[in-house]
Amino acid sequence: MTTEVRVGGVGMTPFESDSGRSLVDLAAAAAEEALADAAVDPAAVDALHFGNALAEALDDSAGLANALAAALGLDGASADRIENTSATGASAFHRGVEGIGSRAAGGAGSDRTDVALVVGAEKMSAGDTRSVTEAISRLVHRREYAQGITLPSFGGLAAGAYLDRHDAPREALAAVAAKNHGNAVDNPVAQFRKPVDVEDALDSPIVAAPLRLYDCCPMSDGAAAVVLTRTDGGEPATDRGTEAAPAPRVAGIASATGTHAVAERPDPLSIDSVRTAGERVFDRAGIRPDDVDVACIHDAFTVLELIELEELGFYEPGTAWEATLDGDTALDGDLPVNPGGGLKARGHPLGATGLSQIVELVWQLRGDLPADRRVDGAETGFAINVAGFGNNSVCTVLRA
Repeated sequence: MTTEVRVGGVGMTPFESDSGRSLVDLAAAAAEEALADAAVDPAAVDALHFGNALAEALDDSAGLANALAAALGLDGASADRIENTSATGASAFHRGVEGIGSRAAGGAGSDRTDVALVVGAEKMSAGDTRSVTEAISRLVHRREYAQGITLPSFGGLAAGAYLDRHDAPREALAAVAAKNHGNAVDNPVAQFRKPVDVEDALDSPIVAAPLRLYDCCPMSDGAAAVVLTRTDGGEPATDRGTEAAPAPRVAGIASATGTHAVAERPDPLSIDSVRTAGERVFDRAGIRPDDVDVACIHDAFTVLELIELEELGFYEPGTAWEATLDGDTALDGDLPVNPGGGLKARGHPLGATGLSQIVELVWQLRGDLPADRRVDGAETGFAINVAGFGNNSVCTVLRA
């Protein structure tokens, strides 16, 4: 008997610079929306997986999974917290998918997990700019941190190397920013809903040359959540799926680590964790990159969207920038990339980002979105969430 994992419901708060809510309140709001979307009573939840990356560093919070379970009334459910720096949300989703059907993970009176609630949240406004920057700086290798090297530093070095190696114009990076900001304009949960054109991006202040302000993702508050359910053979799932809009299934999920110290990588434009996780997930899902209809790519810096698209096999090395300038990755292009705005414009609350990608894909695959936000006829969605500067990557394939 084959067990399938389906995303029965999703929920997401707006991503904001300062939500004005506590971390647990943010997480509970997204979770309640997902449970309602799935038509699942909290008493039916067997397992809760809560993704958060920075709580201890920013506001001394602890016991978050237990606090969230109490806030939602998940008495008897198993609960845990997952942390994987900026890939925390996708890692929590991975944990939830693997736990479905597991007898060891079962809670709420069940001897197996039939319903799992996965929530990711971050309240980056809990700290001032200096403390948040310090916390994020520690995501790199300890030796690199001691030398004062930051994630934007790596982004700038990679961007310079990419433009030089492939003889690409600076406009190629600006085009990524303009595209993703344009996609966020009609996304009600996006942090930035103001259009940005190529000239705006080119004229923004330098952060780590050649990267400018509009090449970099913001600091954000926000939460996202999904309800995972199981089906055995032809048995129906407990979810909001209908004949017209069935709950998407998880066709594959895979993760991989890479060389932790970026300086030890033989090629600054080769991110092993991205390539390996991508190869694994395509193999597990039984598809090729050409089969993907819509993709959510981890664009913490604009150059990463280009590098990841190439590492994953969507484009040959050195050609993703041309595809971007040609409109191939636009909402109406051959491969729509980051239709919700990506990290760049939707926002990047570390613990929630990977799950926000899943939420966007579910909305796309269910056809829930208005015409100006929707990828018509999308049946296969892909997401990649990256930890640090490629130290760890998690890839997911969803099918309608």
